[in-house]
Amino acid sequence: MAGRERARMVAAGGDHKVTPAELFFDLVFVYAITQVTALMAAHPTPVRVVGAMTVLALLWWCWCAFAWLGNVVRADSGALFAVLVTVMTVVFVVSLAVPEVFADAPGGLPAPVVFVVCYGLVRTLHLVSYWVSSPGDTALRATLRRTALLSVAPPFVLLLMGCAYDGPPRLLLWLGAVVVDYGGVYVTGASGWRIVSPGHFSERHGLIVIIALGESIVAMGVGMAGFPLTVAVIGACAAGLLLAAALWALYFRRFGEPAEHRLAALDGDERTRFARDTYTFLHLPLVAGVVLTALGMKKVLTQVADTGHYGLAEPLHGTVAWSLTGGVGVFLLGAAAIVLRCSGPRPTALLVGGVCCLAAGPLVALVPALLALALLAAVVTALVLTHDHRARAATTTATAG
Repeated sequence: MAGRERARMVAAGGDHKVTPAELFFDLVFVYAITQVTALMAAHPTPVRVVGAMTVLALLWWCWCAFAWLGNVVRADSGALFAVLVTVMTVVFVVSLAVPEVFADAPGGLPAPVVFVVCYGLVRTLHLVSYWVSSPGDTALRATLRRTALLSVAPPFVLLLMGCAYDGPPRLLLWLGAVVVDYGGVYVTGASGWRIVSPGHFSERHGLIVIIALGESIVAMGVGMAGFPLTVAVIGACAAGLLLAAALWALYFRRFGEPAEHRLAALDGDERTRFARDTYTFLHLPLVAGVVLTALGMKKVLTQVADTGHYGLAEPLHGTVAWSLTGGVGVFLLGAAAIVLRCSGPRPTALLVGGVCCLAAGPLVALVPALLALALLAAVVTALVLTHDHRARAATTTATAG
């Protein structure tokens, strides 16, 4: 009896908070995101960037699936914790395969097949765990069946088909799998899914944003590894850290908290749809934007540190030049979309800043890499300070009124 009690899944309550088990689970995704950056850095071309973002979208789906499950079932209960450890093992194998998914190295197991099979196993474990956790929930079980038929099986077939090809055909098939997978969520509808604790759900997604920002800092360290520490390197690291801090401040001061309050104010299917749109879909551009920026930051540190091959006046070039500002642009536009979905004030500054950053790639290629990073950090910091000033002014006006 005691063994069965420890093994059962325990339902979460409305005051549920993030558990240490979920933080432990996130560790493997730290490595996964690092591998996505490495996938782009190995061959920084537009096609490779699209491929890396496709891989990131698949990994994001793996993480989101268990963020939803962990909101209705405690992750530190015996049964679900065992599932999480199993999923961590599988995702770690997936991460090991990421650098070779589009250029399989000779010898060993075929990396694309390993990636796809392990991805399918994660999605299957998620559906089975949800099914076991809700023996009396007929609406959820009906939704799980539709999800399996529309949003898991067809994409898995497309992913497997892509493994039979090289180059663009594989990428196109995998992109098609992502489109079918994400589109299937809308076809299956919101009925059956539950958000029990808005605070837990919001906190989980805030933590994954922090993980992505942490990876950008790690990327800078990797970029200058093996080179001597110089004043220029310290300056580049300081600028990169300032940029990461500014993006953090934008998330947690500008739209993270309002999104949580909006989620808590809703209930039923409206809450589910809001969670799906704001967190599952619109948080992906935030993470993707940080990963793209990390690629640019990593290359900046390499050029600044490698004085034998680069001068301090050397700019970034090509795709890497675009990724530095383009990643920030993707982040800002994702943030603007979240504000709009929350029915907040028109995010003009975020929209203008996002478009300008997306278009700034050619300008980055004209100025020294260190200067480009410093200017970008200054611009995003100014955006944060402007928001803080407006927020204080609005508060003062409301108080006076």
